[in-house]
Amino acid sequence: MRRNVGHPGVVGTHDEDPSGLASDLRAAVAGDVDFSVTARALATMDASNYRRVPAGTVAPRDADDIAAVVEVCRAHGTTPVVARGAGTSIGGQATGTGVVLDLTRHMGGIVSLDPSSRTAVVRPGLVLDRLREAARPYGLTFGPDPSTHSRCTLGGMIGNNACGAHSVAWGTTADNVRSLDVVTYRGERLTLGRGGEGAPAGLLDLVERNLALLRTGYPAGLPRRISGYALDALLPERGVDVARSFCGSEGTLGVVTEATVALVPLPAEPVLVVLGYADESAAADAAAGLLPYGPLTVEGMAADLVRGGAEGLPKGGAWLFCEVDGDGAARELVRSADAVDAAVVREAAGQRVLWRIREDAAGTATRMPGGGDAWPGWEDCAVPPARLGAYLREFRALLAEFGLRGIPYGHFGDGCVHVRIDFDWWSGEGVRDFRRFSEAVADLVVAHGGSLSGEHGDGQARAELLPRMYGEELVGLFGAVKDVWDPDGGLNPGMLVRPRRLDEGLRFEGLLPVEGVGRSAARCVGVAKCRVEGPSSGPGVMCPSY
Repeated sequence: MRRNVGHPGVVGTHDEDPSGLASDLRAAVAGDVDFSVTARALATMDASNYRRVPAGTVAPRDADDIAAVVEVCRAHGTTPVVARGAGTSIGGQATGTGVVLDLTRHMGGIVSLDPSSRTAVVRPGLVLDRLREAARPYGLTFGPDPSTHSRCTLGGMIGNNACGAHSVAWGTTADNVRSLDVVTYRGERLTLGRGGEGAPAGLLDLVERNLALLRTGYPAGLPRRISGYALDALLPERGVDVARSFCGSEGTLGVVTEATVALVPLPAEPVLVVLGYADESAAADAAAGLLPYGPLTVEGMAADLVRGGAEGLPKGGAWLFCEVDGDGAARELVRSADAVDAAVVREAAGQRVLWRIREDAAGTATRMPGGGDAWPGWEDCAVPPARLGAYLREFRALLAEFGLRGIPYGHFGDGCVHVRIDFDWWSGEGVRDFRRFSEAVADLVVAHGGSLSGEHGDGQARAELLPRMYGEELVGLFGAVKDVWDPDGGLNPGMLVRPRRLDEGLRFEGLLPVEGVGRSAARCVGVAKCRVEGPSSGPGVMCPSY
């Protein structure tokens, strides 16, 4: 076990450590061990509706530290370990009752960047924008680009299989990962790749016994299928890609210590085409028809999300933001689109202004027009793009049936919808309606051949509903795979596999439904812009509790 001589990693005060866990961790790791009230409070929530108070936090310095942490935690009665980046996870998977690993403090570097092979080797706490800045001088970028790009980390993106606006062109994080170095809860260090490389003992045998189920159990024609484990990546015809199957596992199988990722060429002449449509349904119906023209983005939003900031947008009640490469592609897209109006923006400054409207939607959508709060909870389901218009019409009808309001927006070209909804968390009846609504929407998504999660992962919010999407047999196989990777069940328990109930551990319990400090604090929905912006950073949309 690695000893931290002199305990230089001790930070914080007022530790609560009756079991000796903190002192044993300090003796074992070189990184920062903090069991103070402040550190624990800062890690109790992510961008979800849930709250779990950890025993403490550790900011590891390297893979040796991570291996030492899991060794100590195993010795302390299988204390859970949860890896955490920026904390922008929607499903609750970045919180835990044991030790939370803060990978942003010391494990955020770029190990190498090779323009000739278009790859980079990165550590899990690296913020996405730092990688994009390093790649830009070579005319390259990392394809997946969530709207939280200024603070989300590569480790978090791998854990959730994050996507972003350019996924219609460059795919999900899993599409752009080449190999992964991981540490399991038993301290085993594995390098994961194609051809079965790095598979833990028993995994490939389990796959071999279930080939028929893996070939038939996943929905087809669904670019944003993020829910569950991607076990079909382990099929022989798909290259037995262990790294790809690991992406989206939400920290339940292992902790990433290093990743080799692919880079893609930046567009030579990016042009933003904004297409205006009469309403949301018309925009959603049109999105799939634009894909044959090779757009880099097809992002949708309606007028109820803009809130008066529509300067520069074309006429219409809803818009598709389509980035293309070159004037010729822009002209062809405008000519082919059956839109009410169109704006073609070639200047980078003008493009940034319009993209800011779309990127701020995650924060803007937390407040309803006319007042009132809106919350995650059914944040990012996905259906086949050709089904999006029909799905949205039925989804809007379901909102009305439950007396709820929400503003859908998102990655229309991939059939992925984000929405914040004005759930009533302050009464037993409201929480019961949240469950009933979640179950009803899950059935609606499945009826359209969709995925319960299309970007942020299942976590606690949707994992309970996975049998509705995959059936009991495939979900049972998920559990068997978890047991192969993590037989002690120490990594992020209660997430994705054998989950806690979706209405358990809500962070609103005990808060009064009236204005005050508690209500203001509850408005923090984990957008995490406070990690990179503050009141002095200039104009922008901040969370209402900042």
